[in-house]
Amino acid sequence: MPDRSAPELSTVPTGTVRGDAGREIVTESWSGIGRRTVSDHTDAIVVGSGPNGLSAAIELARAGLSVTVFEAASTVGGGARTAELTVPGVRHDLCSAVHPFAVASPFFASLPLGDHGLQWCRPGIDLVHPLDGGDAVAMYRSLDRTVAQLGAGDGARWRRRFGPLTRRIDDLAPEWLGPLLHVPRHPILLARFGLSALQPATWVARSLGSRRGQALFAGSAAHVFRPLDSVASAAVGVAMVAVAHRHGWPVARGGSQAITDALVSYLESLGGRVVTDHRVTAFAEVADARVRIFDVAPSALADLAGDRLPARVRRAYRRFRHGPAAFKIDLAVRNGIPWTAPAAHEAGTLHLGGTLEQIAAAEADVCSGRMPERPFTLVGQQYLADPSRSAGDIHPVWAYAHVPHGYDGDATETILAQLERFAPGVRDRIVATVSHGPVALAEMNPNYLGGDIGTGANDLRQLVFRPRAALDPYATGIPGTALCSAATPPGAGVHGMSGHHAARSALRTMHR
Repeated sequence: MPDRSAPELSTVPTGTVRGDAGREIVTESWSGIGRRTVSDHTDAIVVGSGPNGLSAAIELARAGLSVTVFEAASTVGGGARTAELTVPGVRHDLCSAVHPFAVASPFFASLPLGDHGLQWCRPGIDLVHPLDGGDAVAMYRSLDRTVAQLGAGDGARWRRRFGPLTRRIDDLAPEWLGPLLHVPRHPILLARFGLSALQPATWVARSLGSRRGQALFAGSAAHVFRPLDSVASAAVGVAMVAVAHRHGWPVARGGSQAITDALVSYLESLGGRVVTDHRVTAFAEVADARVRIFDVAPSALADLAGDRLPARVRRAYRRFRHGPAAFKIDLAVRNGIPWTAPAAHEAGTLHLGGTLEQIAAAEADVCSGRMPERPFTLVGQQYLADPSRSAGDIHPVWAYAHVPHGYDGDATETILAQLERFAPGVRDRIVATVSHGPVALAEMNPNYLGGDIGTGANDLRQLVFRPRAALDPYATGIPGTALCSAATPPGAGVHGMSGHHAARSALRTMHR
């Protein structure tokens, strides 16, 4: 709690602080002159409470600093939040939903999140990719099972491509879940990953044989939000497949909010605190803290810090490019989706896009600013692994399509048409629908400029130099100050690694 005796603090009760055991307590307003003296009460300030912001706060607290996290919204979590959007009792993830990189994260593995309520749940099949005509291809956590259902030829190719990486993924994860420019601990392993990752996704897909193996990889590669024939567009897909065969694609019991709640609970156990409903509007409000970490988009930090940033850093943050957008719909569906392919009824995640060629064409359109007729669409059936999210026979279904940056149309019917393509009659089972286009997503989370849920385009330059060309991409040029959003390596995903690295960067520079 703030010092109630400090005369410069207002006494208007407008803010909330999460205190011990996660309870919320009415506290004094952090406004007016008081905003400029907040750092008198804390060593470190983190702006933004997404998974990276909370991870940065935990790293600082473990280093012995007192930490306060400021969140502009009334709820904590950024992209890892859950709410009842449609029917009472039906819980929907607001953005992130399935978490392969969370279970692969070395930083999360170092935290006792299970002691703070986090439980992972896994569906019967991690991923299913339906094809027209009722066929489907599946990706199981078991590499052997995936290889078997691909058939002798395609299965052998899949094993040669992903088997060696899968066996060493826990050694590989620290190498690519951070700055790409570093001295590797496993150089040969990293080189093997790079040989696949630097290729266009279309090349890797075609090396896997027939259309089934090609489509299965293409759907994973499409998470990169880039043309699939571009250099290094295979990187995300290769990582996602290797992680899937080692850890699966799990969900958090109770929703993605459970990850946030566990991080907050652990932070509080270390003495940290989170203040909601508090928007930091100027760098001067946090300038006196020993350490400052920003879980914001680069342009937002440029606005906040202004001339305090070195000119070269400010220019780089202004030039940072954002990528294509998402259009998200949340459905309440009675008795689930009537998929044509039997395996789809067991799938936690589905990729709706058809063949490699169809997905590549749709992604090329989106990246060129054109809305495709059949956009690549991701579907989450988290309730299959976690029935607590449903209300009786009404289940939450999470889905989003790739759309052009800043798209201002309504893609709801387009996404429903993709569902109907592989599940005829699904509209008859929908009880309620809530849609969020790029504008609404950006209002929900300011880091998602133009609906870019990855906080930055994944072109080749920004895959390597993100958010700017620097040996320490988290450093801002202001001592003790770092950027930790998904605009920094390793990019999007709930893994906390950007926050972990940013906190360590700030600690290295805070005494300058």
